[in-house]
Amino acid sequence: MARIVPERGRQLFRRSHRESRRIADILREETVGGALLLLGTVLALLWVNSPFGDRYTSMIHARYGPHGLDLNLSAEEWAADGLLAIFFFVAGLELKREFVAGDLRSPRKAALPVVAAVCGMAGPAVVYTLVNLSGGGDTSGWAIPTATDIAFALAVLAVISSHLPPALRTFLLTLAVVDDLLAIVIIAIFFTDDLNPGKALLALIPLALFAFLLQRRIHSGWLLFPLAALTWGLVHASGIHATVAGVLLGFAVPVLTEEGRQPGPAERFEHRFRPLSAGFAVPVFAFMSAGVAVGGWSGFTSALSDPVAIGVMAGLVVGKAVGVFGGTFLTVRFSRADLDENLSWIDIFGISLLAGIGFTVSLLIGGLAFGAGSPQDDHVKVAVLVASTAAAVLAGILLKLRDRHYRRNAETAS
Repeated sequence: MARIVPERGRQLFRRSHRESRRIADILREETVGGALLLLGTVLALLWVNSPFGDRYTSMIHARYGPHGLDLNLSAEEWAADGLLAIFFFVAGLELKREFVAGDLRSPRKAALPVVAAVCGMAGPAVVYTLVNLSGGGDTSGWAIPTATDIAFALAVLAVISSHLPPALRTFLLTLAVVDDLLAIVIIAIFFTDDLNPGKALLALIPLALFAFLLQRRIHSGWLLFPLAALTWGLVHASGIHATVAGVLLGFAVPVLTEEGRQPGPAERFEHRFRPLSAGFAVPVFAFMSAGVAVGGWSGFTSALSDPVAIGVMAGLVVGKAVGVFGGTFLTVRFSRADLDENLSWIDIFGISLLAGIGFTVSLLIGGLAFGAGSPQDDHVKVAVLVASTAAAVLAGILLKLRDRHYRRNAETAS
């Protein structure tokens, strides 16, 4: 009996370990991450618009954390500043991998999606600004419709794509990765209030130690996690949005090993933290941020009549499509960059529409621009939800037609 119990314990441990690995693998799937993000959003909307909506409001405004460290934050702020730092850490890892060993390493291959990303952020900003200047709205929200939500966009593409060329997903992924980098730059430059240079400089010390340990191949979580947490805390206290710390920590992780072009820590870290980001951090942020009391049909139409909301919707649905497609077309027309031979311009237009799904970062910037919980922030949330749904539906219809076209070609060829 003494031997049976330990053996049973080992079997249970192995079974539990296999189950945890299986769940982690599932959470890495793009469709699952997008579904959890959608679930968090729907739950928040249903709760805040139910008779128990005041409990939702009380929950997200409840404060936790030490006062002395400037970390007595509401649950909503912990989600935006803390959990999204995990999301941007994974984005930083992905960005560095692309720059060091991926498509962004080759200027010729990267030219089209990079220009598409830049134009895809400029277009919505211009559209939003023009709408609000002509309608007497508030132009301070110009950055809200500029960002593409990677999780949602890739999830939609994964659901409808069975025969679309792989180059189309690569184009969207590269565009979205550069989009994330530019979004971080916008947040760092335009949404930093009361900058404390001393604390910002102090944050470089644990960040440098974090990078040094990784360069020395020291991967102990007992050493790395406290340094990462200290970096995040000092960046937050400096006045710079704390999600910037996530990207900086991601950039600090080596991509390649010293032996050469073998997978390094960045790939292992991304494999480890992506389930946490997709399965917990982003859905919880959506749950904490997307809850807006619509107030029935009249409240819904009133929110969407605000020039701010109109600008956000026009920016995401129209500005994104025009910016991404126009930037790609002009680059091919006036440079040596070429469109992948497996793609057509109608495919690029479908991806341009899909890039109008702006959710996670759009909600974040909306709160930064107008103040979380303000009437305009609520209008932004409604507009982002409506515009993202419209972009997903329009892109889904077009790309599904293209998927059928490629499927027929494959069947004919076989």
